[in-house]
Amino acid sequence: MIMTSLEELVAGFRPPRPVSAEEVREAIIDAGLEQVLVVLDDDPTGTQSVAGLPVLTGWEADDFRWAFSQSAAAIYVMTNSRSLAPDTAEAVTREVVTTAVDVARQMGINPVFVSRSDSTLRGHFPLETRVITAASGQQVDGIILIPAFDEAGRVTVGGVHYCRVGQDYLPVGETEFAKDATFGYRASRLAEWVEEKTEGAVRADDVVLIGLDTLRGEPDAVRDAVMALKDGAVLTADIVTEEDLRALSLALISAEGAGKRFVYRVGPPFVRARIGQEKHAPVSPAEIEEARRWAGAPHQEPLPHGLVVVGSHVGVTQRQLTHLKENVAATVLEVEVAKVVDTAQRDAHLQDLIDQAVAALDSGSVIVQTSRTLVTGADGHSSLDISRQVSAAVVAVVHGILSRRAPAFVLAKGGITSSDVASKGLEIRHGLAVGPMLPGIVSLWVAQDGPARGIPYIVFPGNVGDDASLTAVVKRLQGAADAVAPAR
Repeated sequence: MIMTSLEELVAGFRPPRPVSAEEVREAIIDAGLEQVLVVLDDDPTGTQSVAGLPVLTGWEADDFRWAFSQSAAAIYVMTNSRSLAPDTAEAVTREVVTTAVDVARQMGINPVFVSRSDSTLRGHFPLETRVITAASGQQVDGIILIPAFDEAGRVTVGGVHYCRVGQDYLPVGETEFAKDATFGYRASRLAEWVEEKTEGAVRADDVVLIGLDTLRGEPDAVRDAVMALKDGAVLTADIVTEEDLRALSLALISAEGAGKRFVYRVGPPFVRARIGQEKHAPVSPAEIEEARRWAGAPHQEPLPHGLVVVGSHVGVTQRQLTHLKENVAATVLEVEVAKVVDTAQRDAHLQDLIDQAVAALDSGSVIVQTSRTLVTGADGHSSLDISRQVSAAVVAVVHGILSRRAPAFVLAKGGITSSDVASKGLEIRHGLAVGPMLPGIVSLWVAQDGPARGIPYIVFPGNVGDDASLTAVVKRLQGAADAVAPAR
């Protein structure tokens, strides 16, 4: 295991080429592109890098009509496919794309499809890009693979994808994420990862790589590489900064203006760069309250205390949860996996948790966590089945609490957890991604409908931030709630 600093990784390369978000927006206009990026997000955490964009947790035709009518450059569809078995993920992806294409055609909109997945390379690849390509009904020239996420410490240099661990960087294939029970892998070099995941159907030598010096100093060569793509060839690029993403976006926009069609497989910040959106500063307590008031709650005034739901088991989440418990006064309740998978104990266990949480919210915030010892099955499919049972239990607890108390906020930690809490626990169908809670990470949503309308909902990925990040977000949310708490 060889750790290195970012400075060592980029030593000797050209500095980033200055490219502003405004330049990207102007390039879109100059190319004559009238597109809407339809982002199939395999868990809700993809929205953490963007602001002011519509979010769907359902994909009926009326859902797309609502989203397209918002006149946004991109819309997000929460498929939660990372929690699904391959055949179900395939069916969901096909349904989303087919419906989006039909509604877009009726409304005169040109959809461009983005498969947003994990910056640490977990997820259904190449399944999802293959299904999107087939279901879009159009010839796709290239699959653009860009997992970089600089704010979270995921960069690609020399074709190798790295993940920040502490202050230094480690090839992603040597991290805990590569050992995932369902989506594990060995390769850190993206071309080799593609060969590994396609089981040799795409050879590493056939993956096109745009190196960092080329990206930063040879825009014509970058455009030529993109224009040369055909028959769904895979292209990736070295990416370290936002300017690198924008420089690549300029070439992609130019190529699309010339008639090229791409399907994107990307990490969270790519969409922001590709549509020319500025980085949004972390939302303030005043913005949180404004968003809450703007949506309007259909029920009683919320309590001045929040609900934190933790499902993720990755190491950084464990450390963040420990820090939170040490620094924020809250009642801690545990969804015990052994009782959840035992049908004789499940219902009574969950009802007891709901009762305890409702009582505790009268006097303080509540943390609902799943058992901290990760329980896995004999293989990837059975591990996913256990995850789904646990997630369903968490959803039942959240739904039961909300039916009796309106917390000042709800924060969900972990991708599967945050998706299920949003769509099932809080019954959010249409939402707005307001902006990040921390620089470039952790998304604040506001539900536009359902029982959670007016309650800030925070999507906190399991694998981002430092040990104190969860505590910082909860304290900010509590500060916002305290500032507007009704007299009691």
